[in-house]
Amino acid sequence: MKYTTKAAEKSTVKITLKFDGEEWKNAQQKAYMQTRARFAINGFRKGKAPKNVIESVYGKGVFFEDALNILFSENYGTVLGKIEDKYTVVGEPDVSIEKLDDEGVTMIAVAPVKPEVKISSYKGMKIKEYAYNVKDEEVDAEVSRVLDRNARKVAVDNRPAQNGDIVNIDFVGMVDGVKFDGGEAEGFDLTLGSGQFIPGFEDQVVGMNIGETKDVNVTFPENYQAENLKGKPAVFAVKLNGIQAKELPELTDEFIKEATGSETVADYKAKVTERLQKQADNRAKDATENSILEAIAANTEAEIPQAMIEREIDSLLQKFEYQLMYQGLKLQDYLDFLKVTMADFRKNYEDQAKKNVLNQLVISQLIKEENIEATEEEVNAKVAQQAASVGKETEEYKKGMDPRQFDYIRSDIIITKLFDMLKANNEMVKE
Repeated sequence: MKYTTKAAEKSTVKITLKFDGEEWKNAQQKAYMQTRARFAINGFRKGKAPKNVIESVYGKGVFFEDALNILFSENYGTVLGKIEDKYTVVGEPDVSIEKLDDEGVTMIAVAPVKPEVKISSYKGMKIKEYAYNVKDEEVDAEVSRVLDRNARKVAVDNRPAQNGDIVNIDFVGMVDGVKFDGGEAEGFDLTLGSGQFIPGFEDQVVGMNIGETKDVNVTFPENYQAENLKGKPAVFAVKLNGIQAKELPELTDEFIKEATGSETVADYKAKVTERLQKQADNRAKDATENSILEAIAANTEAEIPQAMIEREIDSLLQKFEYQLMYQGLKLQDYLDFLKVTMADFRKNYEDQAKKNVLNQLVISQLIKEENIEATEEEVNAKVAQQAASVGKETEEYKKGMDPRQFDYIRSDIIITKLFDMLKANNEMVKE
């Protein structure tokens, strides 16, 4: 087998595979050996008919398709391995037959490849750097959540419902006088003010008394999930069955110690502040790195093949599917509820996928241009740090590590070095 490669348009490579007559003959023989059991020929047991007899009955080309598949599958991967220094194939090829006769076969495979990336500037720019500080009200909100989790529910029968109450309701929703899926329930517990229902619904339940019925008029948001309900006015017949109020515990050192393990309220607030600040710092780090990539990507040219975009859409969809699974939902059921096809739903991710792929290409190109690496000393130091965090000796910890963990650590070190370099070589403007 001989092959040639040539860069083609739209980030593809054209691979020409040439097989001589002997290779083509051998491939047909392999195809015969693998598929002869399919053919029933009078006078022969199934699978025992000679090759030339099968060809005389079914035609000379009966084994061509299988033989071509054998030639391609046995040789294409080998060729990719030989050209990987020059081309990184990122998707399945389009294969065609240029020549086929007794003297041999010529195949053409056009495959999408990682594109050439041209970055015109990545130093000396003004780039936003983000920082987030924890506010007192954020800490107080965490404390309030602890109180809320430990609240007692007390039945109320001497006043109307108010925000914060848990009300038990029956409701039937109608659009244009017709009931719709998911718009009806009995004995439903709803916390008023939680924003669980359509805007305006909970506000109209406030003020109702036990046993009272009322028509609640709302309008579905324009961005509502169900296509048939978007922007539609609806009427819900609501009956209030019961009211429960939350009775919060008193915020004392004793309560906090029992509920959280912290010695005092002040200790707990300090821990919450520290935790929230770490989250804020990570959020700021991500925002700053996105800001850097956005600025560099604006100065970057790359003809991204659709195969890379589709693969990234697959990744984004998989993450979304996992989120649904945590809520006990299936992706197909979700799409059926929205009344959208998978093809249309994938389009929602296309812009984000293009942005993600371009950022990945920028990162890869800059690492290559700056020759950034992770030394063994740096990797070992990171491993030792992880081992210490779980109270293990480094060597003991290493024995339980998967090779992919080492790859992740190396990648993390390289990415950190890259962004440190970019911050040092650009004017970072605080936001």
